[in-house]
Amino acid sequence: MGTIIAIGAGLAVLAGAGAGIGIGIATSKATEAVARQPEAEGKITKILLLGAALAEATAIYGFVIALLIIILLS
Repeated sequence: MGTIIAIGAGLAVLAGAGAGIGIGIATSKATEAVARQPEAEGKITKILLLGAALAEATAIYGFVIALLIIILLS
């Protein structure tokens, strides 16, 4: 039973990998956008931070689910 719990928790934490990749891609695109239009830097930064926060929220949800699986099922 313990192995199944560990596998489930590990799968739940994989949400963090997707969030990291998404934030990396968004940051690279924002950097390109600022390089092309420096006058729009403030607007681009606001949108980037909002997107990063939403992506990071999914990673935190995955982490919380993993903790709940470990704590409640073991």
